[in-house]
This record gives sequence, structure tokens and C-alpha cells, in this order.
Amino acid sequence: MPAGSVLFRDVSILDSTGADPYRGDVLVEGDRIAAVGTVDPARAEGARVVEGRGRTLMSGLCDAHTHFTWNNSADLDGLGTMPVEEHLLFAIESARTYIDSGYTMCLGAASAKDRLDVVCRDAINAGRIPGPRYLANGPEIAVTGGALIKSITKFADGPEGMRKAVRELIDIGVDQIKLSMTGEEITGTQRAEDTYFSDEEVAAAVAEAHRRGKRVCAHARSAESVKMCVRHHVDVIYHASFTDAEGMDMLEANKDWVFVAPGINWLVATLYEAEAFGFPQEAAEAVGYKKELEMAIAGLREMHRRGIKVLPGGDYGFAWTPHGTYARDLQHFVELLGFTPMEAIISATARGGEIMLRPDELGKVQPGYLADLLLVDGDPLADITVLQDQSKLHYIMKDGKFHKEASVEAAPTPPLPGNVDRNRAPAGL
Repeated sequence: MPAGSVLFRDVSILDSTGADPYRGDVLVEGDRIAAVGTVDPARAEGARVVEGRGRTLMSGLCDAHTHFTWNNSADLDGLGTMPVEEHLLFAIESARTYIDSGYTMCLGAASAKDRLDVVCRDAINAGRIPGPRYLANGPEIAVTGGALIKSITKFADGPEGMRKAVRELIDIGVDQIKLSMTGEEITGTQRAEDTYFSDEEVAAAVAEAHRRGKRVCAHARSAESVKMCVRHHVDVIYHASFTDAEGMDMLEANKDWVFVAPGINWLVATLYEAEAFGFPQEAAEAVGYKKELEMAIAGLREMHRRGIKVLPGGDYGFAWTPHGTYARDLQHFVELLGFTPMEAIISATARGGEIMLRPDELGKVQPGYLADLLLVDGDPLADITVLQDQSKLHYIMKDGKFHKEASVEAAPTPPLPGNVDRNRAPAGL
């Protein structure tokens, strides 16, 4: 047996193919899933056994809009003034919080300082710190007069300015580029329905990034910004709250390649849960967050109906959307956006593998896939909120290695009997 081989015995396998969960065994050899369902006892002999007792075994989750460097503060300008040394420590802690929460895949959506995302990604890949598989970003690019938070923004104007900014970010090692194309009401000055980029600027930024093999994502709330993104092949659209009928048709016509990651919890929490941090519901409604939430819900439900790829995750790391609460997005997908629990889980697992550019080896419990797995004490299809409770994530595995193990389980490793009853009732924990 390869070193580190593990047999998850008698688990409820939620494989993210869309099939109903079924009882069986899963064998991990090295960093890969070797067998799923029925495992040859001879092949499993010598593996460490984790007794599932009917608990759910599923893929690790993906956050499609990650900010390691958002520092759980209500002071937005503080993202820029926080000293880089303390900021790096916070980002390292955020990375650990993600994997502690069952997130084994994250797509970086902007870094508050130039190299923080890149340094964290490299440290995770080198095994120096715990964290999810990560695709790093740099500071978001905005045009003059269009920054949400000036102190964490890279400014560029005109097509040539965009090309230069993209080149500079690629030079520091980012995996994708972020454009900040529209406003955000909480700033007090930038409206969500304003669009600050020109077509020429978006086209130049995307062309330069794609020419160098990098993708582009965009903060795009307004109807016009969404259409700009599709016209110019922005790969990942964040928010898309005010998508109009024309934009919806464009998204549907291009659903084979475009991803939408709305960050729906940001809208919910900013509207209803930010009062303790100086932004009461009355103020949020007055500047338009209630209207935006209502329009976003209607639009995202329609995107889901049309088969557009909508993924959970976004803007965790503010005081009212703190790190560690990431799986709230899955609850919102079910309760607000019309997803079934199975569809929400697939959006956070199999779709996660797609947005991480590794659809054939991430996001499913299938032979040959990388062994990024959660053993969950509960049934997420019956109660999607179980994924918000870290205490219910009994085992967390990444690359075939345990990041988290239940405190009690250990037993000798007997070989499997020749005939295993797959329908036996689960034993008590």
C-alpha cells in the first residue's frame, strides 16, 4: 500500500455527480481517491481504517470569491493602513480558518497589499502553513475616481494604463486579475449601479491578461458592467446584482465559460446584521441595499433556472461577514436562490473544481480525483446548515493527508470481509 493509505469504511458517499448518496467505502492511496463504493478487501489490506458509521463523506468545499487579507474589521480604510507584517499574519490565519471550515479550494478575489495573496499561496503549496488550494490575486484595478477603498487599489486609466497594470500584477506572480468596475453603496460616494470602466479599458485588460495565460474577474454590480464583462470575456463576474434582460441573455449564451459568484451573504449581512458596527438597517435600506438584495435574488434565481454557473462565496472578512462563516452562502443558495441542497453542494464542489481549472481531479468523490474530503457528522442534504458547524466536520483531508482528525476513533486495521453488507444500519458514534 502507498504510504498514508486510508480506508473510509461504511460512509454515506455524496459524490457530487448529482447521484443520490449511497453507503459504501472509499479508499485513498497517496494523494488520490483509488476506489469508491465497493473496495477489494485485498487492495485495502494495510490501510488505516476510519469507521464512517454512516456519516457523510463528501468533497471539500470551494469559495469562489476569497479575501484572505480582509481583516474582520468595520474600518474599511484600515485594510490599507494595517502594517504589512501584521497583515501577513492575519492572512495566514485566514487561510487556516478556511481549511478548518472545510474549504479545500479558494479563488482569490483581491489582496489588500501587492504580494500577500501570492506569499500565502506559495507557503501553502510548500507545506509551510495549512490552507486550501489557492489561486492568488493582487490589488484590484480601478480607474481614477472609481476606487472602493483607495488605499488597497491599483489605479489605471485608458487601454495602455490597463495593459501596464496587468503586466505589473502578473510580474508579482498572481493567478488572476481583478477589475473593480462599479461602485458599492457602503462607501457613501460610489453607487452600485455606476459603471466606471470604458469598453476599451475592459477589452485591453482582458486581452493582456489572456495573452499571458491569466484569467480576469470583476466587481460588477451594474447592468452595463455585466454586459461589458460578457462582451470582453471576463472569466468570473462578482455580484451581478442589477443584471438586466439583455445581460441575462448574454450570460446564458456564454454559460459554457462564464462564472458568476454573487457573494450573496454580503448583501444579506450588510442589510440586516451590520448595525452593531455602525451601519443600521435603516441606513442600509436608505442607500439601496434592500433594493439591491431583492433584485439580486430575482436575477440569480433566473440565472440558476437558465443553467448559468453560479458559485457560492464572497466578501467574507468584514466585521459583519467574519472569517469562518463561509458556508452561510450555501444556506442562502437554498433558502433565497431556489437551489436544492444537492445543487448548492455541487455548486461548491464540482463547480469549484471547474473554477479552479481542475474539473477532472477536484470537487468529486470519484476514483482518480485528489483526496480532498470531508467526513461530516450529519446529512447536508437534509440540513445544509450542518456545514456551518466546524464541530460536525469530524475529518478534513487535503491531498490524502488529514488536516483534522476526530479525537476518538483509533482501532486496529483488519482486512475487510469478502462480503460487506452495504445496507446495515449505522452503528452509534
